[in-house]
Amino acid sequence: MQTKILNTAVIVAALGYFVDIYDLLLFGFVRQKSLLSLGYTTDQAFDLGLSIQNWQMFGMLVGGILWGVLGDKKGRVSVLYFSIALYSVANILNGFVTGYADYALYRFIAGIGLAGELGAGITLVAEVLPKDKRGLGTTLVAAIGLSGAILAWVIDKCFPWNICYFIGGGLGIVLLLLRISVAESGIFKQMHANKGLSRGSFVALFTNKDRFIRFIRCIFIGTSTWFVVGVLMFFAPEFGKAKGLNGILAGNAIAAGYCGLIVGDIISGLLSQYLRSRVKVMALFLALDVVAISAYLSLPFSEPWQMYLTHFFLGISVGFWVIFVTIGAEQFGTNLRATVATTVPNFARGMQVPINESFKYLKSTAVTGSVITASWIVGSACLGVAFLALYGMKETFDQDLDFLEED
Repeated sequence: MQTKILNTAVIVAALGYFVDIYDLLLFGFVRQKSLLSLGYTTDQAFDLGLSIQNWQMFGMLVGGILWGVLGDKKGRVSVLYFSIALYSVANILNGFVTGYADYALYRFIAGIGLAGELGAGITLVAEVLPKDKRGLGTTLVAAIGLSGAILAWVIDKCFPWNICYFIGGGLGIVLLLLRISVAESGIFKQMHANKGLSRGSFVALFTNKDRFIRFIRCIFIGTSTWFVVGVLMFFAPEFGKAKGLNGILAGNAIAAGYCGLIVGDIISGLLSQYLRSRVKVMALFLALDVVAISAYLSLPFSEPWQMYLTHFFLGISVGFWVIFVTIGAEQFGTNLRATVATTVPNFARGMQVPINESFKYLKSTAVTGSVITASWIVGSACLGVAFLALYGMKETFDQDLDFLEED
């Protein structure tokens, strides 16, 4: 087991998450200009953008199951190799799209590839570090990884949208070469030596009531994150118009939000170490999320900077992602850990699909026909689900990870 926090596994996992976030959010940055350049109208860019984003998130649902199972069967490191290779190729192909159909297809494939990065990386880091340091390791991974959003913002400002995709694919290929030096965790090697042990059974999460409840809890505590990122940030131009502001850019809103996310993840990670609790910190940040969302939807904005500043605070309020993914890795035994740690964040991301569709429906109805009213309803539902999932959740800060899930 590693005693140094800054070891090869942590560094490579952090760089992997950095590229993952760059590619995951890139569509949000280039959504409008890419679809407009393909000949679609502004209104079409909104509806088609929602649809393409849904396909990307659906890909992450599929990939979450695929890479999670393989992570427990074949190893954490092998998943890191194959997943990054897939999304690197998909992003390069995204630079050549000519319309909605191939755009959606390549984002779906990219989503499958992107799904493997975070869960496998966090599982590896959690298993190679002692329990009193693994929170610091995962915090470092999140802080470095989330800054990939800032790179995507800068690249978006400097290059045409298709070149942005080519750069993302190139970064992935470079990262793939760095992965050669990463060794598998000792905990996985010990488990792998037990040939009679069942590993990576996704079905096993549903055949035991206790496991199923733990799994569902882990997914739903992160629901509000993707309402904030996938709706309030991605569609900032539409929210700006609803508040009488023109010229609000989605890229600027996402960049401001992810600057807040970096700050929030560092604070939540360090606070978790100080309090020796994951659950208390999650509760605190969910309460902060209520305040930030309420302020965003209710406050008037007279200048763009005011709206961007509020996006920064929104980012801080959902800066519990590091705690969220660490909880998923700590709740389950070694033979199901990668399956859960990979599926949980991707199922939470996949909640973007029903969130988007609910938001789209409510925005278009006669009674709730505005982005603001629709957001109040959807946001309240997401936060309500998150609080219910957190209530009664087992504390895992001092959890020893060298254990197995029994049949």
